[in-house]
Parts: sequence; structure tokens; C-alpha cells
Amino acid sequence: MKAVIIQTTCSSKSEGQKIARVLIDEKLAACIQMNEIESHYSWNDEFCSDNETILSIKTVKENFKKIKSKIKELHSYDVPEIIQIDITDASKEYLEFIIKNCNHKSDI
Repeated sequence: MKAVIIQTTCSSKSEGQKIARVLIDEKLAACIQMNEIESHYSWNDEFCSDNETILSIKTVKENFKKIKSKIKELHSYDVPEIIQIDITDASKEYLEFIIKNCNHKSDI
């Protein structure tokens, strides 16, 4: 079982909380951290700067497609950021926590 972090940004803290609640309630994620950030980017050939909320979603690789689908369903952006990052090393206990809370049996 491979643990990963999925990253997405949201337009507001409340949108991030809504997405986090669904993912935790549906056992798709073990833990989600939220932080407010300032993002600078190009959209339609214009420079943009916005305050956003970033979510770091701890889960298992097998849940990526379901999480991607949920984010797209609940998100306000036309093109939400949905990035998967492999966890290449972590404590055995933390990996077990992720797997247990994502409704999977531990095979670490």
C-alpha cells in the first residue's frame, strides 16, 4: 500500500473545509492540513494574485481517482489544482495511521 499526499488549492477556507469534511467522512483521506497562502499565477494571459487555502491530503495511492473526482465535483474553480506526491519515506506508525484511516488493511 503506497501512501501519497494530494495537494489542491481552494478559493476560501470554507470551500477547503467542505472538501476536507467529505474526504474524511468517506474514508478517502486520513488527515488533511489546511493553510492560507498567497498565489501568483497567469490566467487568460493576465497576471493574477489571490489569497487561497491549500490542502495537503494524506491518503493512499489507490484513492487518487476517487479524490480527484470528489475535488472536481465540490470545487469552484474551472481548473482545480490536483497534484499527487509520493511519500517516499515515513515512520511505519504514520504510514499505518494513513492506511487504517483510509479504510484499508495494513500490509506494511
